[in-house]
Amino acid sequence: MSGEYPSLAEIARRVGITAPTLRRWVASGLVPVDGDGAPTAASLAHARVVARLRERGHSLAEIREATESGRLASSYIEGLLPDAPATWTLAAAARDTGLEAALIERIFLSMGFGAQSLERLTDDDVQLLRYAAAVLAAGLPLVAFLQLVRVYGQAMSQIADAEVRLFHLYVHEPLMRDGVPGWEMAEEMEGLAREILPLASPIMDHAHNRFLQHFIEQDVIGHMETDLGDGQLDLGRLRVAIAFADLAGYTRLTEELGDEEAVSTVERFVEQVELSLPEEARIIKTIGDEVMVVGSDPAALLDWAVAFQEDFKRRPLPRIGIHYGETLYRDGDYYGREVNQASRVAARAAGGEVLATRPVVDHAHAGLELERIGEVRLKGFADTTELFLARSAGPKD
Repeated sequence: MSGEYPSLAEIARRVGITAPTLRRWVASGLVPVDGDGAPTAASLAHARVVARLRERGHSLAEIREATESGRLASSYIEGLLPDAPATWTLAAAARDTGLEAALIERIFLSMGFGAQSLERLTDDDVQLLRYAAAVLAAGLPLVAFLQLVRVYGQAMSQIADAEVRLFHLYVHEPLMRDGVPGWEMAEEMEGLAREILPLASPIMDHAHNRFLQHFIEQDVIGHMETDLGDGQLDLGRLRVAIAFADLAGYTRLTEELGDEEAVSTVERFVEQVELSLPEEARIIKTIGDEVMVVGSDPAALLDWAVAFQEDFKRRPLPRIGIHYGETLYRDGDYYGREVNQASRVAARAAGGEVLATRPVVDHAHAGLELERIGEVRLKGFADTTELFLARSAGPKD
């Protein structure tokens, strides 16, 4: 057993404490060992947690009480993750990969790892840099690669944060409420995590491949259907349809129903948007109760918006604004004047309404009633914007 995990002396070195201090923590029951006194999978992880808590001023008695109550049980899961020693310097990594030290720093900062991670690099860190060097050597422009790794970092950070928080809310907290003893709770959580963790990468790989196939198809279709009369776009720019949708009166709803019910209402709204969008459109981000949707086909997005309003039966009702124009694409998001204009159009709509600009209406399918509102001056724009109220042309009740 002892050969499978770092020795107590090695654990003390990695954590940055003395061996006698670690032995005292073990004797006090703060750091787990097996029946023979040898380290377990959780020893290193828990020693790190105890060291951090001590640095923050917590007494050993407080840490022991937290351990016994199960509040620190999730730290055992860290012991299931790879723990490669940090043995590489930045200069050594640069020599090994052929990447300049300044570029390595840009890559790590773009991924969100933080400058301190560059002080000592692990074998896995260097392997990541070898992959990066291979991608750049294959011909992907540096500006595109840095944006890509930034998106990777943001997405994986959000995934990891969700994994930890959801595990805490739906596994750790219920065990604590049930009064499960601390060590038993830690063993139960570690066992569950040991089964779940190996499944995370295959699930994410499959989802990535499915989405990659979808967006490759959409990119090909977009090239085929691009209006050549629009002219060639500058590098890094895309012409897209942008829709903003939010719930009219959401602030009042929060005051009337409370935060939890209001959040549940927003979650149902966002889910309904996700499930109803046309294939070529997707949600880019949500900000409170507001959803930003981007698609390549303005007519399809307008059809969706009108149908969405007709099918939405609950209050508060959504309001939707749509615009079509040239945007700046960076780090998986869309920026620029046209995006701001779409947001301002949505702000002018009332609950249950769909407002669209002239560039959208020019691409609209038959079967919609498009009532011209007129030239409207939107906040932050010197020129007026021609707006239309869109609704189904079917018979009215």
